[in-house]
Amino acid sequence: MIVEERIYTLQVGKQAEYLSLYEKEGMAVQKRILGMMVGYYSTEAGPLNQIIHMWGYESFEDRLRRRKELFSNPEWLAYLQKVRPLIVSQKSKILLPAPFFTPKG
Repeated sequence: MIVEERIYTLQVGKQAEYLSLYEKEGMAVQKRILGMMVGYYSTEAGPLNQIIHMWGYESFEDRLRRRKELFSNPEWLAYLQKVRPLIVSQKSKILLPAPFFTPKG
């Protein structure tokens, strides 16, 4: 299993709007296609105005297949048109479990 961590830095004051749009329009399609949401968070201290979410995949190939499907979905593409103007930057990391850790799932 691998985990992808995505960090979006938003325009100041746009966190509530982003989260509302995601809950109403983005979350269902993303969960349906990507599958295992490991976590979805916003920052309260440290770097502010950030949304951090993590998704579990069986493998890197599984991630590629699911993300290709996501970006061919008209609902997802319509949602992106609404949230992209709120995003200042984004980062993505692929995390591998330590040899002694067995992920739940």
